[in-house]
Amino acid sequence: MTTSTILVTGGTGTLGNHVLPLLVEAGRTVRVLSRNPRENKNGVEYVACDLLEGDGIDAALEGVETVLHLAGGPKGDDVATRNLVAAAQRVGTVRHLVYISVIGSDTVPLGYFKAKLDSEQAIADSGIPFTTLRAAQFHDLALKVVEKMAKMPVVPSPGGLRWQPVDSREVAARLVELTLAVPAGRVPDLAGPGVYSLGELARGYLGARGKRRPLLPVRLPGKVGKAYRGGDNLVLEGATVGARSWEDFLAERVAERVA
Repeated sequence: MTTSTILVTGGTGTLGNHVLPLLVEAGRTVRVLSRNPRENKNGVEYVACDLLEGDGIDAALEGVETVLHLAGGPKGDDVATRNLVAAAQRVGTVRHLVYISVIGSDTVPLGYFKAKLDSEQAIADSGIPFTTLRAAQFHDLALKVVEKMAKMPVVPSPGGLRWQPVDSREVAARLVELTLAVPAGRVPDLAGPGVYSLGELARGYLGARGKRRPLLPVRLPGKVGKAYRGGDNLVLEGATVGARSWEDFLAERVAERVA
């Protein structure tokens, strides 16, 4: 097994916070790209670099054979990925590029999904051996969405919009497993154990918090609505399925807030 440094992008986000300690526990040297300067801690080296600007990526890749690309945002994922790939090609030492994408990247007509698909393609076309994992929306994102919805006196419930939320810790564990293994190309998607409408997610949250709100059914229009009603963001067969349910996640979070 190689002992070279593993470069992690997006290491300060939700997923990165779970990934980093797992890599350190595995005895790996870990370097993290961060937009803002940070002090090294817990066995992790932080390097200031903005993937969207592209400055400093070459230096950050020095001595790196494996890259775990977690960085993502509401826009610009494709640009950041192309900059990362170009730098990896220039440096020439990277032997494995691991990428986290989203289920539905090739079917849901939204800019975020399209950027993810373009990133997948840039990596696949790079000539660098790679592994790509598509995952469902995290429980953490579902919680943010329903928390905002629950503040309204009447909670909108988009008809046909279903999610398979997955626990971010399970995604992190799978990514570490893939990162420490040989390149595998596109691997089976990772989704949660249950499929929920957005209304069901909201009702679960409200119940866990001991709150009540009326739900108002609404219809998602256009191509996006059609895609969600058709389940284009779901994988009902052939996916790896996580163990932690939405109900498990909610029970844990509510207990944390009560304690």
